[in-house]
Amino acid sequence: MTQSMTTDGKSRRAQALVTGASSGIGAAFAQRLAREGYDLIVVARRQERLEALAERLRREEGVEVEVLVEDLVRDDDLRTVEQRLASSDSLAMLINNAGAGGYAPFLDLDPVQAEALIRLHTVAPVRLVRAALPGMVARGSGAIINVASMLAFSAGVPAAAPLPKRAVYAAAKAFMTTFTEILHGELAGTGVRVQALCPAVVRTEFHEVTGTDMSRVPPELIMEPDAVVQASLAALRLGDLICVPFLEDASSLTAARNEAFGQAMNTRRDQVAARYR
Repeated sequence: MTQSMTTDGKSRRAQALVTGASSGIGAAFAQRLAREGYDLIVVARRQERLEALAERLRREEGVEVEVLVEDLVRDDDLRTVEQRLASSDSLAMLINNAGAGGYAPFLDLDPVQAEALIRLHTVAPVRLVRAALPGMVARGSGAIINVASMLAFSAGVPAAAPLPKRAVYAAAKAFMTTFTEILHGELAGTGVRVQALCPAVVRTEFHEVTGTDMSRVPPELIMEPDAVVQASLAALRLGDLICVPFLEDASSLTAARNEAFGQAMNTRRDQVAARYR
């Protein structure tokens, strides 16, 4: 049983908060963590689904499940989740999973939808991490998993089948990945672990919403949500900062970029390059 200590010294089950828990990867995380003995706070917009999930996990796993029906794009709803995170004295894990696709050529993407995507994939995770960290650092333990995407690394790849038009979505996921990488360095020695989880195609409702025809995707390119969660939690135990569930070693995705940055920083910088003169 996963245990933590409350401020009065009493032992209780550790708690995990999962956003986007009503389906897909989020629901799979909730199910797996409940099986491992975590009490849960599940967050999503769809109350009926959240309540059904909570009731099933209480019955089957014997854990406590708190339901928060909130839309993380909305300031008031986001603030509610922030306050719940900050008030927990047994929070051991935060799973920032809530997301939406918004696949479209940039000029076809409604500005309001673009802003909502940015808020959901960047503003909300940053604020939730900021709310969760003080307690975790004070307790000397905790874990944060930010669910990004393999598309975070796709900026140099043309938007041609099978890759979607994705300027805002991929940029937001790249933000989440970079944020997690830098945060990892800042948290060294605190006992708090972070991970950027970067799956590719996963069998969830996400693709129906984005209009992706899954019948055209070869079965060997589709992973099940449970497998993604299995890989993520195993990677967390191994200390992997970037988890790409189907890759034995995801470090190559960032190594070349970091090497190029290091080389650039070691170059004389008081004059413009010859080609720009």
